[in-house]
Amino acid sequence: MATVAVPRSERRFDLRASDGVLAAITLIALVALSIYVRTRAISGSFWMDEGLSVGISSHDLLDIPGVLREDGSPPLYYMGLHVWMDVFGRTETAVHWFSLTASLLTIPSAMWAGWSLWGKRAGFIGAALCTLSPFLTSYGEEARMYALMTLWALLATAFFLHAFVYRRGRLYIAGFALFQTLMLYTHGWGIFYGIGAFLALILIWSRSEERRALAIDGLAAFCAAAILFLPWLPTLLFQTAHTAAPWGRAPRFGAPIQISRDLLGGDRSSIILLLIGGFGLATALQAHRGRRDGERLSIYVLVLMPVVTLAIAWTLSQITPAWASRYFAVALGPILLLAALGLARAKTLGICALAVLMLFWLNPKPFVDGYKSDVRDIGAEAGSLMRPNDMVIVGQPEQVPVAWYYMPGGLRYADTAGPVADPRHMDWIDAMDKYEAAQPREVVPRLLDSLQPGQKVLFMRPLTEGVENWSAPWTQLARRRSAQFGAILAQAVRDGELRELAVAPKFYRGASTVGNVGILYEKVSDRPMTQLP
Repeated sequence: MATVAVPRSERRFDLRASDGVLAAITLIALVALSIYVRTRAISGSFWMDEGLSVGISSHDLLDIPGVLREDGSPPLYYMGLHVWMDVFGRTETAVHWFSLTASLLTIPSAMWAGWSLWGKRAGFIGAALCTLSPFLTSYGEEARMYALMTLWALLATAFFLHAFVYRRGRLYIAGFALFQTLMLYTHGWGIFYGIGAFLALILIWSRSEERRALAIDGLAAFCAAAILFLPWLPTLLFQTAHTAAPWGRAPRFGAPIQISRDLLGGDRSSIILLLIGGFGLATALQAHRGRRDGERLSIYVLVLMPVVTLAIAWTLSQITPAWASRYFAVALGPILLLAALGLARAKTLGICALAVLMLFWLNPKPFVDGYKSDVRDIGAEAGSLMRPNDMVIVGQPEQVPVAWYYMPGGLRYADTAGPVADPRHMDWIDAMDKYEAAQPREVVPRLLDSLQPGQKVLFMRPLTEGVENWSAPWTQLARRRSAQFGAILAQAVRDGELRELAVAPKFYRGASTVGNVGILYEKVSDRPMTQLP
């Protein structure tokens, strides 16, 4: 099948006046609906990953790339959040709006992509899907990069189709290179998407009658993205060698169920999309000539991209676990475009299916919980009793930044390896080895000996009763070390070295992500504690 040549009159996003008015009214209505649904928990408490985001982004702008050498992530999201916080502030609501804005921008982006590629109906359906997408609802209210990654992936995919399936000019080639680069600088899985896109280009090339021109354009786009990413490559190689994900577990063959649940909103939604969207795609695949040839090739590309992306991630995670449903953002863009095309080609049946999906997705409660962590409550209750130079010891090290966010200023911080010099980020460099080597009976006495009588120490211990969620190497260690620290501190109370003052929160509401208990002690003895039994 040849790459499709589209008549010149169809090579741009043409809008009649009536279409422009309808599109504008629709977009305003959809964005307003999305804001209403996605701000139910906009002021909800941060959990540990969000604490990391805010803490890292609180560094000086040009220091952020160096800080991330110890974290494992690319810098674009954090540098963008830094600028955002400088303008709008650092409250939960202000920070969450950064992600919400990215999720809202997917709505006009999907309308443009669907309309310009396959017509008005696909554009409206794509916009509607993005309006209430459960994944975007969830991560549109979370201070992480996943809504932004979805936006980049959607735009990169649309520009890829324009550039290489429909061959609509150099502007789209440059656009694909730009958005691929933005993906690479936003999340590590952008590399997997790039591999999927490159294999899709090979598929297109194999079916093209203008192979030489297509190869030149494709290599130009991918080489441009690679060159733009080169400055970050040394850091990426260091991160790969030293900042793995010991908190993760290798995924198993239940991954499709996980994708259905966490990316598409559950079994009901997935079944509708598979049956009705699949019917529409099958209808499009039956077309023989003209523009529908481009649709057939688009379908192959939109299937290949997310399948290859997720398959590479799944395979590599068998070696070094780095599999989490939030990372699926990289695949959501092409999946949404594929769904928009399928429902559009299903015609009336597709519109009915879309209406049912919208009803399923309208309620944000299954996808969003504003009480992700109780550290805010601990900070309000225990933090009010603490003074500068008192100490906070955090049993799960990556929760230090969220503790720093919610505690008063001037405190000292430590985790189960000892004092933390900069509580705004987590040092993941060879973290497993470092925390395994740190022995509680050596670490705790040194920490307590650094306090004067009358100073306070807050031990923030994660609630680990759900053992299955604490079965990865890193979380097992955090669970074990937290218990050991708690036992040593309790013994210090019995020995008269410490006095227990308070336990927070007084009322535990049930955090949906990670819960903690904070125990506040006061040092009452000036004797060295290095000989604790």
